[in-house]
Amino acid sequence: MQTVSITPKWQIHIPVSVREQLGLKKPTQAKVYVEDDFIIIKPEQSKIFQIGAKYKGKKSLKPIDITHIRDYIDYSEI
Repeated sequence: MQTVSITPKWQIHIPVSVREQLGLKKPTQAKVYVEDDFIIIKPEQSKIFQIGAKYKGKKSLKPIDITHIRDYIDYSEI
């Protein structure tokens, strides 16, 4: 157990040893709730990170010229 400070903006810093113990390597989201007199912070993997991991290492079928990226965006649903 470690003591952490709560900032005026109600933020806390999760110590390196705790992050290592949980295997947290990148920023993520967490559930926060109260149980008895304790604040529980439970890390969870963000859905966007799960989707990104699914496509990690995959290459585009054809290169897209970034100068014309707007030509590839479907604006009809906006």
